Amino acid sequence: MTNVRSGPRLSQCSFCGETQTRSNLVVAGKGQATVCYECIRVLGQLIETDQPDKPAISKKSFPLIPRGIYSNLEEYVVGQEKAKKVLSVAVYNHFKRIWNGAKKSDVELQKANILLIGPTGCGKTMLAETLARTLAVPFAVCDATSLTESGYVGEDVENILLRLIQAADWDIPKAEQGIIYIDELDKIARKEGVNRSITRDVSGEGVQQELLKIIEGCVANVPPQGGRKHPHQEFLQINTKNVLFICGGAFEGLEDIVSRRITYSGSQMGFLSGSRYKTESDNNVLNYVTPEDLMEYGFIPELVGRLPVVTSLEHLGRDALIRVLVEPKNAIVKQYQQLFSIDNVELEFTQEALEAAADKALTHQTGARCLRYVVEEILMEVMYELPSLGGVARCVVDRDAIEGESSPELITASGESFRLPLAPIQKSA
Repeated sequence: MTNVRSGPRLSQCSFCGETQTRSNLVVAGKGQATVCYECIRVLGQLIETDQPDKPAISKKSFPLIPRGIYSNLEEYVVGQEKAKKVLSVAVYNHFKRIWNGAKKSDVELQKANILLIGPTGCGKTMLAETLARTLAVPFAVCDATSLTESGYVGEDVENILLRLIQAADWDIPKAEQGIIYIDELDKIARKEGVNRSITRDVSGEGVQQELLKIIEGCVANVPPQGGRKHPHQEFLQINTKNVLFICGGAFEGLEDIVSRRITYSGSQMGFLSGSRYKTESDNNVLNYVTPEDLMEYGFIPELVGRLPVVTSLEHLGRDALIRVLVEPKNAIVKQYQQLFSIDNVELEFTQEALEAAADKALTHQTGARCLRYVVEEILMEVMYELPSLGGVARCVVDRDAIEGESSPELITASGESFRLPLAPIQKSA
């Protein structure tokens, strides 16, 4: 291919037929056909468009196997061994499905979205966040209770996808392989006797129908500014075929449904009576949840079918809460120790203090969520006064401080110790 240099005359592009100056034409082939640079540019764009979509996460850039994913979850989440194993396998299979999609195969692998069932504060959200961080994919969280059916006051379901796009820095191909965690899914269950004959239950079945569209995989129109849709607005288009949805909820009352099914005349039926199925957590009936139980709870069959991977999480007991305080990479105690170290102060919790903090959190019945509140309440007065005191080298939190009998012990570089006066609100508590 050479530039046309001969003659002062004008020539035509053999493709578009437009008259071009000789400097804008190139010669191609023995037939001396000519093509203009504009046609070359358009041809290049067509070639790029026709290229098969490559997964944002290739197999080469995804070295983690289920054991590797599990190990990363272990660093941030205490306990929940069964849930971590189920998630590790499900996520690995999900991305294998994406890699396989780039190849031509007669077998189409369906997406396996995940449902996490467990009490509040047991680590559902932390598991999803850690997964996203481990895989280095965009991650978005939403509360199902904020969603409403299209046409009603509230948040459109598509706004979930906008959060994912924002997490991907507006890179839609990257967002199309992200993870979305939908919390409080149990709150949109269809309730018997509510708006059954008058209108649709906009807080229940209607939202389930809207969620079904994006969970099963579709090309969704997302308003770039969020909010409600209107006909004349421009939309961002995102394909949810390869977006992994992880849903979670406490599902209060589901235990009763499962118990009625597996219990007959006060004795366990069939499969539960054999030792083959007994585990260390046999006391958790949610381990035996079936799709039928979820439908009886109030979910439409189509949505249940799109959440094929179901696992339950255990309630965190006293020992587990103590471990949550100190063991994970981002443990609460480690975070406050880092904050104190910036002021050149060493923060120490005695074992008795950790036990007392766990006991205090148990009384609130909110799992690990309450632990940060407990620690923050104890250290608030110290964090307020510490920058002004000077000379403090250590801060020791003991059982008395956790129980509100005294403030944490402050120790100077010379070895002198003192305690701040108790705040009135803390003393009255």
